[in-house]
Order: sequence, then C-alpha cells, then structure tokens
Amino acid sequence: MSHWLTVWRAAQLVGVARGVLQQQVRDGTLRLSEGLVSTDALLRLYPAAQIEASGLLERVAHIKDEAFGKRVRERLLPSQEVLAQRLFLQSQELADVRRHLQRYHALVIELQQRVRELVASRTGDTALVDLERELARGLAQALATETVDLLDVMDDMLKVMSAQVTVRPSGHEFTVEGHDTLLQAGLRAGLKLNYGCGNGTCGMCKVRVIAGEVVQTQHYDYPLSQAERQQGYTLACAHTPASSELTLELLEARGPEDIPQQEIVSHVRVVTALAPETRLLHLQTPRSHRLRFLAGQSVTLGLATPGDDLHARHPVASCPCDDRNLQFFIARDDDDPFARQVFSGALKAGMAVTVRGPVGDFVLAEGHRPLVFAACDTGFAPVKSLIEHALALDAAPSLSLFWLATRSDGHFLANQCRSWSEALDQFEVALSMNPDAARGAREIAVAMHVDLFDIDCDFYLAGPREFVQVLQEELRSAGVPAAQLFMEVLELEAVEGRA
Repeated sequence: MSHWLTVWRAAQLVGVARGVLQQQVRDGTLRLSEGLVSTDALLRLYPAAQIEASGLLERVAHIKDEAFGKRVRERLLPSQEVLAQRLFLQSQELADVRRHLQRYHALVIELQQRVRELVASRTGDTALVDLERELARGLAQALATETVDLLDVMDDMLKVMSAQVTVRPSGHEFTVEGHDTLLQAGLRAGLKLNYGCGNGTCGMCKVRVIAGEVVQTQHYDYPLSQAERQQGYTLACAHTPASSELTLELLEARGPEDIPQQEIVSHVRVVTALAPETRLLHLQTPRSHRLRFLAGQSVTLGLATPGDDLHARHPVASCPCDDRNLQFFIARDDDDPFARQVFSGALKAGMAVTVRGPVGDFVLAEGHRPLVFAACDTGFAPVKSLIEHALALDAAPSLSLFWLATRSDGHFLANQCRSWSEALDQFEVALSMNPDAARGAREIAVAMHVDLFDIDCDFYLAGPREFVQVLQEELRSAGVPAAQLFMEVLELEAVEGRA
C-alpha cells in the first residue's frame, strides 16, 4: 500500500539532495499529487532502497545500500526528555488509529451480519448474494497480512529521531536533529530567520506555533505576555519540537535590505597559515551578540593599534549557520595595513577586532536552477560561504566550482573542495592556474561553455575586477541573461588613520 511523503522527507529517506528530487519533478520523472510523493513512485526510481523481508531491526540493518542504516547510526539522538515526548505523541497517534480501526472493523462486521440476514430472508436475490460475497472478499483482503512498506518504516523511525518543521507563509521546510533548537536548526538549513542575541534575552526570534508541540530546552529571560502565550508564540532559540511535525508562522528576511547594520566587538580566536601568502583569521563574537548576515556578504574589520585605527573590508568566508565563528581569508598585501598586522604576527589570540556590517548583495537568489561559482584567489571567501549555504538549503540540483589561482599557492583550500566533490554527487570542482586573471577568466569561460552553457544556471563570480569583468562579458556574449549573473569585485578597501 502506497504512502505519501513531502519532497523534503522523501529526499531524507532515499539519501539524495532535495534539489535532485525537485529536478526529477520538473522533468516529469517523478510525479506529485497535491505536493506529495508516492512511496511506490519513489521506490521505482530508487530500488536500491529495498530491504530484506525480516524482522524490524533486521530490516534497518539489511538495507541493500546501507545508506539509511548508516545515517541512522551516525545521527545524534535528541535529549531523553524530547525523545520521550515524541514517542509519547507518536504512541497517542497510534492509539487513535487503532481505536478508529476497531470502530470501523466493528461497523463492517455488523454490516456483514445484516447483509447475511437479508440474504437469508430474501431467497433468490442475486444482488444481495453478490454484495455479501464482495463484502466478505474485501474484509478478507483488509485483514490479510501485507508486506511492510519500507519507506513507511523508515519514516516512522525518522519521526522519532528528528522533526520536520514547515514555515508559513514561505513554505520553507527544515529538519531539527539532535539537541538543536528551532533557531539553530533553521539557520543550519540556510533559512534567513529573524533573531538577535540567540540566548533568550531579546525576543527577536519570536515565532507562533500553528500545529504541533514544542518543548523548552534552554533558559530564557524574555517575558512573553499571557496573550502571546495563548496565541502560541514562543522563542525559537529556547525550544525544540516535541512532535515529529511542526508548523511555525514567522517572517524571514527577503534579502540584504532586511538585515540590520550591526557593530560587534569580537575577539581573535586564532590566525592560521593556509599558505605562504594567505592567512585564515578566525574571529569569535560574544554569546549575547552574534553577527546576523547572509552568505556572500562582507563586513568592515577594525583594529585599534597604538596611535592608529585600521579598517579593512573583507567578505565573510564562513556560513551564517555558525554566527559566532567568523572566518576571513587575508592575502599578503603591503598596501593593506590591516593585512600587514595579520602577517606580522601582531594580531594575537584574544585581541579585540570590531566587526561592522554586513554589506553587499552578493547573495543566493531564490530558485532551483543549477549553481555555477567562479572565484579567483581570495574571491573564494564569499564563494565558500555561498556554497556552504547552498548545501544547507539542499535545493539546487547541482553545484559547480571553477577556482582560478594567479599564484602557486592560490588554491589554499583545494583539499576541502576535493572532499566536497568526493562526498557529494551533485558537486563538481575545477581548479586552474594562470598568473594573468583576465586570461584565466577566458579559460574558465571555455571550460564552462563545454560543460554548462546548455543548462539554465545561476552564475556567481568573485575576484579582482579584471577577472569578474572578462568572465561577465564572456557569459553575456554566450547568452546568459543578466538576471542570472551575480558578481562581487574584491578591491582593497583599507584605511589607516590616526586615533
């Protein structure tokens, strides 16, 4: 018997990106009914998800490709209290189903007895005889033992271990796993949620629970009014789902214009040499004052030195899902006083660095097209943030990265790119070298033309001006619409002034 699942849940169960299933829906390979996927159709597309017909525990252990079993073993369970509440609510649901089935069964048995009495009193009535036979046959089929639906069993397990959250009015979905709060899970899934402190003080992450149950997992000081509580409002930073399915009403940022400007005093956690000419600057914000930004945006870093205030704009290289830990790729540049401080070793762990921003509109656009990223040298910083954000959203059917280095150590995170490519079927990477950024851009355009120009893609370009301009011209001349081109020109924006 077929069951119906959301695309999000279906992707979880068969272990593919949601964007892959959405692409199959668009090309007609997978059909939806009222937005839901049939388990029968899903198993026809992914027969490797079949399991052995044995006991329940053996079913999980003997999935032929072992993908689901591995994900189950590796998944972090929620706390005992949350797990108990989910099991309790699921047991309530099962008890309701059993009660209804018993009532329906009693009703059918009573109806069958009435028909038999009518057949006995109306000898020769063939219509009643046929009705009695049909009723007996239908009841026998309903009571017969059927093969357990693989995906239904797996879905029931996931409902205990994780919770699916639907956001209104946007329709976005995300999964809450382990000990994550609603806010943490939503940010990890790439949603542009409204929040401030993240620790239950400001109330900016207030959401309304429309359906399902939540449980408090962290202390909070923000005073919700009695009216707000009665209307179902709660704080996303301090609660997690108690039920396996949850529907929330909240407002999400539409773009950079909805992200407020902030000024935060962060501290250096570590400065790491990624390559002879590149350093990783890792800053950490206070727990009560995190940086809210969109993937691909930049900030101005300020450093007070004896007699001078140094300021430099740099793109954030990390994902917004980890808003306390901010990463930046700093290239050696004698004309940049901030970079000189980083490379001289003057920037020590624990030193204060002011973060102002965010700024910039080099962010992911809404949509489900394949994504193509092109970066030159440290232009990889905003591209890395965008890639991690896109992977969290799990909506793009494929991602391709072209990374040009103009110096021998320019691919300072090549191993991470290769690991993405090896771990993700939908991710491809091409690393190239050319000391001239413009010529390198033309070479990348040729490579893109071979692989991608027959596909409707969104293109994200980041690097020095000559790299971005040449690649933009090549893509436009090849017919790529301007609306599908997103660019970030990285230029020195440093100021050295007297305090």
